Amino acid sequence: HDVKCEKNKTCFSKCALIKILKVWQVLPLGLCISAAPLPAGSCLSDNDPLVQPDGFLSAISRQALLSALKDVSLVFHCASPAPSSDDRLLFERVNIRGTQTVIQACLDAGVQKLVLTSSASVVFEGTDVKNGKEDLPYAKKPIDYYTQTKIEQEKLVLEACNKPKGFLTVAIRPHGIFGPRDPQLVPTLVDAARQGKMKFIIGDGTNLVDFTYVENVVHGHILAAEHLRADSPICGKPYHITNDEPIRFWDFMSEVLVGLGYPAPRFHLPYTLVYGLALLLLLLTWILRPVMSFKPTFTPMRVALAGTYHYYSCEHAKEHLGYKPVVSLKEGIARTVASYPHLRRGA
Repeated sequence: HDVKCEKNKTCFSKCALIKILKVWQVLPLGLCISAAPLPAGSCLSDNDPLVQPDGFLSAISRQALLSALKDVSLVFHCASPAPSSDDRLLFERVNIRGTQTVIQACLDAGVQKLVLTSSASVVFEGTDVKNGKEDLPYAKKPIDYYTQTKIEQEKLVLEACNKPKGFLTVAIRPHGIFGPRDPQLVPTLVDAARQGKMKFIIGDGTNLVDFTYVENVVHGHILAAEHLRADSPICGKPYHITNDEPIRFWDFMSEVLVGLGYPAPRFHLPYTLVYGLALLLLLLTWILRPVMSFKPTFTPMRVALAGTYHYYSCEHAKEHLGYKPVVSLKEGIARTVASYPHLRRGA
């Protein structure tokens, strides 16, 4: 993934190249791509745990990053374990200690700009958020390890912004990222449908939420990088990036399922009942962890995401970054569904 260039190199971690930032969108900016290196002597396939977001940043050292950051002016930090993980230590290694390593390496290498992929979940506590703005306080009672450590990660990056030293930072907060071939949302949804678990709607089904097509997330990152200057109001600030088209959560799920040939959910279950059962299952997993391990399908976080309002204002991103979604929600869903022919019903 190295492209030789005398200036304007941009350093991506492996997961950034795979999951979020698309090379074809970055190269027109005149930037070259330099993937952060694997530990010396490594020869790994893309399926090896070390090159996944969790293993990669857990294993890499500050010294290894320094060699990748030589002559680099801009870094996109996108690494994080999957939100569905329940491994607290892994989240701390990657999102907190890994981020500390990235920041220190950037400072030592003289990097000028750091753009973080954060999450709108940092202000979500499992209760309704309607048109939430960036001035909402961080969640005081984070609903899972992902949210807890993403809060700490964002604080580290934004507090590291130092104009006198010439190190500028900004955080992009996407929400509900989806897109072609993503290994999380659609495969999990289809797996649940095949097991007969997608017949039910949690709550009354009217709750509006934000989903964000991956190309719009990429667009938001690029705009942030372009606007990150010492005289810009975005320095040390977070920005919500979504499709700016709130949709009923279960309407979105139904469109994906029906597009792949599965029936849409029809039967309603009380939100408080399902949330209570999720809490009970979580307690059981903690109690039984010494003797057995199992992952419940519905965690408190998943139930909260399915049954509450959580959509966010992009007004600050529009004002300060000139942000406007480049792919509509309808088109994004169509592209996503088309990318999973192997997951269609009967395939």
